[in-house]
Amino acid sequence: MPQHPLAAFGRDYLAIPGPSVMPDRVLRAMHRSAPNIYHGALIEMVEGIVPDLKRVARTKQHVAMYIGNGHATWEACLSNTVMAGEKVLVPATGRFGLGWADVAVGLGIDAEVMDFGKSSAIDPVRVAERLAADKAHQIKAVLAVHVDTSTSFKNDIAALRAVLDDLDHPALLMADCMASLGCDPFEMDEWGVDVVIAGSQKGMMVPPGMCFVFFSDKAAEARARMDRVSRYWDWTPRAHPTAFFEYWNGTAPTHHLYGLRAALDMIHDEGIENVWRRHHLLARAVWAAVEAWGADGPMKMNVPDPAQRGHSVTAIGLGAPNATKLRNWTEENLGLTLGIGLGMAETSDPAWHGYFRLGHMGHVSGHMVMGMLGGIDSGLKALDLPHGNGALEAASKVIAAG
Repeated sequence: MPQHPLAAFGRDYLAIPGPSVMPDRVLRAMHRSAPNIYHGALIEMVEGIVPDLKRVARTKQHVAMYIGNGHATWEACLSNTVMAGEKVLVPATGRFGLGWADVAVGLGIDAEVMDFGKSSAIDPVRVAERLAADKAHQIKAVLAVHVDTSTSFKNDIAALRAVLDDLDHPALLMADCMASLGCDPFEMDEWGVDVVIAGSQKGMMVPPGMCFVFFSDKAAEARARMDRVSRYWDWTPRAHPTAFFEYWNGTAPTHHLYGLRAALDMIHDEGIENVWRRHHLLARAVWAAVEAWGADGPMKMNVPDPAQRGHSVTAIGLGAPNATKLRNWTEENLGLTLGIGLGMAETSDPAWHGYFRLGHMGHVSGHMVMGMLGGIDSGLKALDLPHGNGALEAASKVIAAG
């Protein structure tokens, strides 16, 4: 098949739900020689990064930084709060809730999964029933993903805090905000969340390699009761270092820090409420387009209720093998990479080829999202896949209305 005439020019667009598009400002900040890690400008810069990270999570409590990905934060937060043999409750709405539970099992923790499947959000009533039955308070923590990147369901974290408070249950409330921090409204302190985990590569707009664990005073008390915590995972010296190397238990991720400084400046220059509003607007534009395509074809969003959709990622069904055909066409002909349907079916199952995801997180604008939607519209037409008309018109009306 001859190469499409548009494939060789312009910039590729990685429209997957993380790693997200890297801003030029971040890349320029990282393009420098190695700094001194013992004294000087780098040390001074990190002193400002810490409070600015807390501002994004809306907390005045503690943050520990690690060199790692999101999976590292799962292990970090559990290693500091839950001992082997103790129990946690994991209400799961997709692959990432299940993954967090699996990490707990690997640490010798009894992880009880309440699997809400791939087609529904966490039901606080069912969680309340389970916690009410825990008369002995054996459950030490509730592990909930705010926005599950695989299914794109957004869960009501504040409602889970209300459940714990109504029952006077002492379990810690932990929230995985990998796909939501810097994208969806989130209030750690106001919602009473004890542990929040996030990474650098999504709404924070920095390459993968750094991750963050925000924790409350109550979580710090749980750490103090632990029999032991490994030197590497221990969040206490990372959150309250007496020497610079303790932030990372060794050498700092120097160039990631320069990128993070630039990204935090961008977030705070825009204002976090405006960041949330921008993500909501662009998400609604995507949803409007998908609804128009699905009006006369098989395309549909995984989350039917807009109130339960994350603002950073949209999981979509198109029927096998159409989703894979569409992803291949846009990448090969337009340089537009769409996300795979992670966790919706096993890769060995032919149904796996019926799902894809769109990332609209971090450094994204109206023209970028419209370009992504235009690329998908072109692919549907080129492949003669059944779809409704008017998708781009519907999306542009959302953006025009602001």
